[in-house]
Amino acid sequence: MVTRREKGIEAMRKLIISTASEIIAEEGLDNLSIRKIAKKIEYSPSVIYNYFKDKEEIVNTIMRSGYMKIVNAVSVKDLEKLPPTEKLAEMTRNYIEEALKMPDEFLSVQVNQTPQVLKYTSYLFKGAAKEKPALSALFNCLKEIHKDADYEQTELKAQIIAASTMGLIIKLIVEKDIEEDQRQKLIDCFIKEIILKI
Repeated sequence: MVTRREKGIEAMRKLIISTASEIIAEEGLDNLSIRKIAKKIEYSPSVIYNYFKDKEEIVNTIMRSGYMKIVNAVSVKDLEKLPPTEKLAEMTRNYIEEALKMPDEFLSVQVNQTPQVLKYTSYLFKGAAKEKPALSALFNCLKEIHKDADYEQTELKAQIIAASTMGLIIKLIVEKDIEEDQRQKLIDCFIKEIILKI
């Protein structure tokens, strides 16, 4: 049974994380600080250190949560029943849709170059398909489609799909005034003409 104290701790941790996420969305990750979080939730900075060791732990918690949303979007159990090309199309669509649900956070994180963030967002290095769950799911799907392709070629294709999909997501976020119908046509065309032809 969860005690009242444990509920209070969890509620405060969630408040700190959601406030930090708001600051990141509004001002960017580089402008996040313990002092800003404390000011926004009207507590002293020392209170935040009762719940998180430092700013890095807060950022890691946010990054892990965002990354898990993406991993879950491309690893949905229902996709396992689909033929490989349909699975690839749906994985891509799910990734785009999930990223578009958190536009400010996605943009701010994807263009950040700090080592702390890059440990979550980088996937273009050799061997990434073994280390990054989202890329691994994509790699395995491509392996089903291109059974004769070697490891390196399949990993490169997965990396190119991930990078080009991120490019589309960024444009869809930046160009905010795209009508929903046009947005869906762009996503459909991207999957049909780019992703499924790789």
